[in-house]
Amino acid sequence: MARGSELMRGSPPGISLIRRLRGKDWSFSSYRYAVLLITFIAYTCYHASRKPISIVKSVLYPEPETVVVSNPWPFGSVFIKEEPLSRAKTKGWAPFDGEDGPSKLGEIDVAFLACYSMGMYVAGHLGDRLDLRLFLTTGMIGSGIFVALFGMGYFWNIHAFGFFLFMQIVAGLFQATGWPSVVAVIGNWFGKRKRGLIMGIWNAHTSVGNITGSLLAAGVLQYGWGWSFIVPGAFIFLGGVLVYLLLPAYPEDVGFPCPYSLGNNQETGPGDLEVQSQSNTGPQVSSTNRRSVGLFEACLIPGVIPFAFCLFFSKLVAYTFLYWLPFYLSQTEIGGDFMSVKSAGNLSTLFDVGGIVGGIIAGHLSDKLNARATTAATFMYAAIPSMLLYRFYGGVSMTWNIVLMMIVGLFVNGPYALITTAVSADLGTHSSLKGDSRALATVTAIIDGTGSAGAALGPLLTGFLSTKGWDKVFVMLMISALIAGLLLSQLVVTEIADMLKRKQSANTQCFGGSPSQPLLTDDDQM
Repeated sequence: MARGSELMRGSPPGISLIRRLRGKDWSFSSYRYAVLLITFIAYTCYHASRKPISIVKSVLYPEPETVVVSNPWPFGSVFIKEEPLSRAKTKGWAPFDGEDGPSKLGEIDVAFLACYSMGMYVAGHLGDRLDLRLFLTTGMIGSGIFVALFGMGYFWNIHAFGFFLFMQIVAGLFQATGWPSVVAVIGNWFGKRKRGLIMGIWNAHTSVGNITGSLLAAGVLQYGWGWSFIVPGAFIFLGGVLVYLLLPAYPEDVGFPCPYSLGNNQETGPGDLEVQSQSNTGPQVSSTNRRSVGLFEACLIPGVIPFAFCLFFSKLVAYTFLYWLPFYLSQTEIGGDFMSVKSAGNLSTLFDVGGIVGGIIAGHLSDKLNARATTAATFMYAAIPSMLLYRFYGGVSMTWNIVLMMIVGLFVNGPYALITTAVSADLGTHSSLKGDSRALATVTAIIDGTGSAGAALGPLLTGFLSTKGWDKVFVMLMISALIAGLLLSQLVVTEIADMLKRKQSANTQCFGGSPSQPLLTDDDQM
């Protein structure tokens, strides 16, 4: 199988070694599966390394002194009841142990997320110009180092607020490399056919990462809160090594032509690519030779701005749960009992279980209806009564809390997953772009960067509002969900009109009509 020298230079070292050992190459479909798995692991690592701060909040900020009931409930030592002895505060960790502890923790969150948001625009722009594999590797290894350094503050007995703030700022900048890169890689390997469902399943890495990070951080918390950062930091560091060794960022890097550089922006099937790769004896277009798209040009792509601002409010809601749900659970009576910090962290993972289901359902529905905006808006509207029910009835019993929490996770994470994956990839390969344009990472950065600004604002406001009562926090979340849905109103109207036209055209054909244009299938339109 012939390949150009440029392509061989782009082959990851691990894949080159596997080729030599096997004596033959993988098929295009095999590479697709490998890319799905490696990028899934990569972003699982990213989210796992963000979770420790939410787990240790109740350790850094003092809480009511509690005693553990002797018999674990209801699943062994996973969820353990606690009963408050008094409202006297136990010792936390300076500088977070004062009355302004929640505010300082909120500032730590916003420092991370603000730098993550600003870094996203730069990272997306660079991601369309640099080697995505090396760019992603650098971000993961850098993230691991600074997440672990935050935890080292425990062992070095550091109590300076500036130290923890700086670690979060730098970690946020490194974390910004992740999302534009993995979405761009997936967009390079997968066309638009059933993209919503594929990416809905693939996007489970967000929730799997949250669950993994919670379990890792909570599992070692008893040995000192520093370990809750060091272990996830090592996890993403090793993930970066895996990406460097095995991730082919572009099909061209392993000898296959890219589906989007074959003319008229049409998707080419795996079988066609196999034939072209085997018959191609001349140099192919390298992944480094495509024309990149600027930020302003990417903003002009239809749909980018509405979805970006919708994601601002959607991520505000999602990240408030991500960063504050374990703290909320540990400070709230559930069935008349309080939970331990470890149990609250474990219980909060069920929110992400609901999020996995929500992402898959949202992706599947948007594929069937060919209506991304309508699906996202519907989920955001449904999240409002879900959060209201969770606030008022989540404390009735553990069963009610679990069921309602998973429902909230389904409706909150569904549109968040849909917009950051399928929508971003759709817009990054929009028909207004030429086939050789590289806009996937840039468009993803604009949408998720704007969303991450909301992700920074939500936890910050929660740090202040939670001191005045959790009802105010939930009001903020419900208003944000409403605004997120309303921002897509124009796109929703357009999609509904298109669906009615398609239905009318289908009826015309059924009754023997002869429409001027052939009816397009969902896959053709996507």
